[in-house]
Amino acid sequence: MQTRVVMLVDMDYFFAQCEELRNPVISVKPVVVCVFSGRSEDSGAVSTSNYVARSYGVKSGMPIYLAKKKLENIDAAFLPVDEKYYEEVSAKVMNVLRKHADFFEQAGIDEAFLDVTQKTSGQFQEARELASKMKNELNTQLKLTCSIGIGPNKLVAKIATDERKPDGLTLIKPEQVQEFLSPMNVGRLLGVGTRTREKMQCLGINTVGELARYDTQELNEVFGRTMGTYFHRAALGVDDEPVEERSEIESFSRISTLKQDSRDLNFIMETAERLCSEIHDTIVNEKTNFKTIGVIAILKDLSPHTRSKTLESPTDSLEVLKKNTKKLFEKLFTETEDEARRVGVRVSNLSKEQKGQKQLTSFIQKRSD
Repeated sequence: MQTRVVMLVDMDYFFAQCEELRNPVISVKPVVVCVFSGRSEDSGAVSTSNYVARSYGVKSGMPIYLAKKKLENIDAAFLPVDEKYYEEVSAKVMNVLRKHADFFEQAGIDEAFLDVTQKTSGQFQEARELASKMKNELNTQLKLTCSIGIGPNKLVAKIATDERKPDGLTLIKPEQVQEFLSPMNVGRLLGVGTRTREKMQCLGINTVGELARYDTQELNEVFGRTMGTYFHRAALGVDDEPVEERSEIESFSRISTLKQDSRDLNFIMETAERLCSEIHDTIVNEKTNFKTIGVIAILKDLSPHTRSKTLESPTDSLEVLKKNTKKLFEKLFTETEDEARRVGVRVSNLSKEQKGQKQLTSFIQKRSD
């Protein structure tokens, strides 16, 4: 089998960079793009920021009031998220990237995977030259920078992208994969969240190399066969998932900030039921059914907590959505003592009726723990 050559292109601090593109004067200032809750002028959280702001300690997810405190007495730009504008810029970016790929997969508003095996004849040096060409085109045509990771699969390309930011380019050849991954903390692997990492540490696993050498059977006993096998293969840098266009919507979701921090279920359901109704309107308009329901609570410390349930059969029932959303939040708050700041509802595992039959769309779960 021919070794694949896969890239991940990740636009640098995308929302903030879009704002700099729209107003170049602010590019020398700290730029902080925020999700304002509406409770007060400073309530809400930071969505992203440019590297000038990051040098002062501003981070994604940080409360706006804290970001302003870190930038006190500094001429900074605090701007609201403008999703429509960012989507317009994203479309232009994807058009530039798509023409360079044998197979293309947009993974988010600001990132995309490209399989360039045929275009580069499987040569990684040619892939480096192609990546440099793409970076130059994005900079020349759109005045935007990106970071690119190149590897033999999506997993390695993704991790490589994070190695050098902003405006980075990292190439990992097949023979370099083990040396590249082994010293990393296991938390760098997709699917290894805080609690999973803590479990691994209890087993004496701290690095990817230690995970790769760990007995697979014991991993299966602790994490289950599916995840145990995945963790072992990921630690070895093995990933067979193809790069392919996602043609169908995978989920519908809504999230909102509560009027005040709370763990009172009745109070939380006032907001959650409104979110359920908004999602249901979309479902009806799209003539879509759902099978999986998920909820998220962003707690006071900004940590996300999620719960989900998969139904026996697809439905478009608002009553079923509200009933299960309440049960999931009830379960979530029996397992945590903190109050929620934001709550969200998500439906996925979607199916659509076509000529009397239902066709399941592809469904890929986001990183969870």
